Amino acid sequence: MSGNEVYFGETAINLDAKGRIAIPTRYRDDIAAQDGGQMVLTYSAFDSGVLWLSPREHWESMRDQVMSLSTFDAAHRGLQRRLVGSATPVEPDGSFRIQLPQTLRQVAGLEKKAVLMGIGKRFEIWNENVLNQQRADEERSLADTVSEEMRGLVL
Repeated sequence: MSGNEVYFGETAINLDAKGRIAIPTRYRDDIAAQDGGQMVLTYSAFDSGVLWLSPREHWESMRDQVMSLSTFDAAHRGLQRRLVGSATPVEPDGSFRIQLPQTLRQVAGLEKKAVLMGIGKRFEIWNENVLNQQRADEERSLADTVSEEMRGLVL
């Protein structure tokens, strides 16, 4: 593994009747090259209604950072529970499907229609409706904070 893989873009995906998702073709070679395709699925550290799917090596780096935080701080303990305590190792099957455990699907509100979004070294898995609501909220918030001067900039 080169460790330089950066995932980006979004793909509409469906959960099958067994709670599995198929990894899009464009990511498969990179994922297979990393730790033999071993990945870790966990709750998002910051947003509700979304799961994080990371190559094992990247997740282990996040785990080590999170576990080095003081357990005397309630916020740190909460983060440790979300990222480490709820983590589940997953590995794509021969058809590059990943089983999403029932408990994680329920907490994220994942149903038939979902979105897989590449966010750098990991993926986010969203309920399609929750993601659309999140985007609407972010747009309203951005509209409230962006000055007229900034609106003229091309970023």
